[in-house]
Amino acid sequence: MQPFKTQFTLSREYLAECFDQSLPHGKNAKPNYLFPVLLLAAGSGSLIFTEQPKVLGYLLVALGILELLHIRFRRAWWLARQMLGKSANTEVALTVDEAGITTKSDYTQTTLLWEDIERVIETDLGLILVTKSGGQQYLSKSLFTADLVNEIVAKNQ
Repeated sequence: MQPFKTQFTLSREYLAECFDQSLPHGKNAKPNYLFPVLLLAAGSGSLIFTEQPKVLGYLLVALGILELLHIRFRRAWWLARQMLGKSANTEVALTVDEAGITTKSDYTQTTLLWEDIERVIETDLGLILVTKSGGQQYLSKSLFTADLVNEIVAKNQ
């Protein structure tokens, strides 16, 4: 494999692509509505069926509503957290070579060795690298040539 180097910016558009392409393949692809429903039920039950002070009931209802808002706006919330982080809008140097894939920015350096990558999931716009430890890293296909994308996918089959 020929060494390949490029740079990209962790912009809002890139991060939005990361979220959109990774979500169907992540651990929380389907939202869990059970927890907020239980919070709402417990809070409502506490408000209706007890004579105790109503603070606990209101708190549980508020937490249930907050959790439902978190589920509804999880993309926007995730993007906002990423954009508030110190790595937002920084340049990232990407290197692909015989050892693996290295990303380096002012704040982090990550190296994924080929033997640590369990599988590569190819999406419409990018590649999701799944490590043996269960972690995932998304890389946009727009960063690579078509031949290099095919090499990366073939390397882990």
